[in-house]
Amino acid sequence: MTRVRSLAMPLTIAAVIAVSPARADTLREALARAYQDNPTITGSRARQRAIDETVPIARAAGRPTLGSNAGVTENYLRSGNSFTTPEKVAQAQLALNVPFYSGGAVRNSVRAAETRVEAGQLGLRGTEAGLFTEVVGAYNDVLRDEAIVGLNAQNVRVLETNLQASRDRFQVGDLTRTDVAQSEARLSLARAQLDRVRANLIASRENYVRLVGGAPGALEPPPPLPNLPSNADAAVDVALRDNPTLLSALKERDATAFDVRVARASRLPTLGIGATGNYVNYLGSLGSGTGLGVGQSGTSAGIGLNVSLPFFQGGRPAALVRQAQAQRSQAIENATAAERQVIASTRSAYAVWQSSLQVIASSEQAVAANQLSLEGVRAENSVGTRTILDILNAEQELLNSQVTLVTARRDAYVAGFALLAAMGQAEAQDLGLEAGPLYNSADNYRSVRGRFSDFSDGPAPQAIAPSTSTVPPQNATVTRPLDPALDSSKVDRSPALTTGENAPNR
Repeated sequence: MTRVRSLAMPLTIAAVIAVSPARADTLREALARAYQDNPTITGSRARQRAIDETVPIARAAGRPTLGSNAGVTENYLRSGNSFTTPEKVAQAQLALNVPFYSGGAVRNSVRAAETRVEAGQLGLRGTEAGLFTEVVGAYNDVLRDEAIVGLNAQNVRVLETNLQASRDRFQVGDLTRTDVAQSEARLSLARAQLDRVRANLIASRENYVRLVGGAPGALEPPPPLPNLPSNADAAVDVALRDNPTLLSALKERDATAFDVRVARASRLPTLGIGATGNYVNYLGSLGSGTGLGVGQSGTSAGIGLNVSLPFFQGGRPAALVRQAQAQRSQAIENATAAERQVIASTRSAYAVWQSSLQVIASSEQAVAANQLSLEGVRAENSVGTRTILDILNAEQELLNSQVTLVTARRDAYVAGFALLAAMGQAEAQDLGLEAGPLYNSADNYRSVRGRFSDFSDGPAPQAIAPSTSTVPPQNATVTRPLDPALDSSKVDRSPALTTGENAPNR
């Protein structure tokens, strides 16, 4: 079907994602693999193929039917003579019926089915966009959690060095047991936090395996997102025009109008032309014992007009109409609910995207300030104006700001992609996936819509999405180097810990 697209789109997502390195662990490759064999999308495609079949099923009700029946009867108990009750009889009949008026039931059934096929195709587009949003989220979750594990591992190493230095100073009497205990407590907490974020990383990687079908390797940073709107109102305008889930709900609403007409047609007469051919053979038992030579077989044929004119059906037609009207009311409300959902999702995604951008800017400043603060606290400690606890707090504040920055970057990207998805601009043809020919649901519909053979079965169902049972369990190993902006190993920690009688905690 034709998609309504904005003409004012100078750059597509495909153009931007295409500049990413064509390697296995890019976002583009992850999206392509999920598009090929994720069970959610392959199952939705099968469901759409089932919806396609509703059109030939509806058309079959208005097509001619041809059938036959045959049988052999042997009468063991006969009260009459052999002419009225022959001993044996074989019969066969061939009947042809050609309906040509059904009160509009067939026509409206076909139109309802065709409209639902369009709704299903739009719904399949929505499923694609939803899956891609999940993959983008999972991809960025892995990147975020890898960075957080790296930051926490870095923090543990720093605290281990601090603890060893504190113990050495304690041995020579430069620090107190309190300083050592504070360092030990902070290190224990850091190790516990490292274990927790490692578990989060494993969960994120397993979720990636669930969606993509393979384990994540060294994931490349995702490319920038294009065509993000300038304000929420502009985003909503595009979403109301192009969001496939909303368009699908509107088509479902339209289909119910034909359902009401189908229900009303149950009150009207139906007309058809019928033709029959009969053959009978008494197998030599007609007139047996009479000595009369009579024919033992015969044929006949006839043609006529079949008319069905309902007068009273026990209230069934009115009940069908009321039922169809109620279902139409439900579809109308569902369309309104879908519109509300699209508006809310679009505005929410825009708000999260904007707020995340602001958090990124603030966090970048906070990281730089905390790095400078840590250097200052350590330097001040060396002259006796800061305690060990001040250093530990400064280390924790730096870690917190770094984690906030990493999380905000993830949130901004995922919200931006979700915003594009809500606007109907994050589907397979927008992304330019290198997954071979894109799946076109209209191809199957064009193939089956006109079929009328009773024996044109489709291929036997086979599994498409592979199992992930052979994918090794994920771990929390991180080989990716930290972002230079987050690498606090460059922070000057050279000032020695306070020693001697001028230490403020002595």
